[in-house]
Amino acid sequence: MLRSLALATAIAFGGVIAAPAFAQNAPAAAGAQQQPEQVVQVIADQLASAIEGHQQQLKNDQEKLIAVIDDVFLPHFDIDYASILVLGQHAREATPEQRARFAKAFYNSITHRYAEGLLNYTRGRVKVLPFSGDLNDKRTVVRTQVVLDDGKTVGVDYAFRKSRDGSWKAYDVIIEGISYVTNYRNQVDAEIRKVGIDQLTTNLETQGSKALETMEKDTKGKS
Repeated sequence: MLRSLALATAIAFGGVIAAPAFAQNAPAAAGAQQQPEQVVQVIADQLASAIEGHQQQLKNDQEKLIAVIDDVFLPHFDIDYASILVLGQHAREATPEQRARFAKAFYNSITHRYAEGLLNYTRGRVKVLPFSGDLNDKRTVVRTQVVLDDGKTVGVDYAFRKSRDGSWKAYDVIIEGISYVTNYRNQVDAEIRKVGIDQLTTNLETQGSKALETMEKDTKGKS
């Protein structure tokens, strides 16, 4: 599961884990005209173009790798909405400033944790499955299959919602039936109850991915 999450989340959060310009300076307006399955395919193609042939350089320069993630993924992911879902009931208790600070810290810690998983990404790793059913005016799910190193496939679904400007943005990644939002909401809830949202955010800002690992260990230890 962790290996699958590393690659799939890297693909998703490195491209769809939010609204800078596209990786190759394509007009941002083009994203507003794309359907969700087209967004996922664009992300997959842009990741391949940005990573293939540059693995060693990116491995030696993580900040450049993070920049690739931001350029490709960030325009298509609704970080604010995702972070509200992750906060759960605590979102209502937090101020707008606390929510914004948490969203930024959480996103940065996620991308730094899974960034290296992208180094194994090559063109063709992601297969966007044909869309079936009716496209809801506000929400929909794009289903894909991610090919792992051993040739096995992992089902990865992307939950999308239509933003106010009419563009589709992802807000959740479901890997083999496990939702990233639900998974981290349980961990964040336990941590906030223990140290509070401000201290949790500070931990994410100063410790980054290590704070996430600590949260996961604490949650597993109680289960």
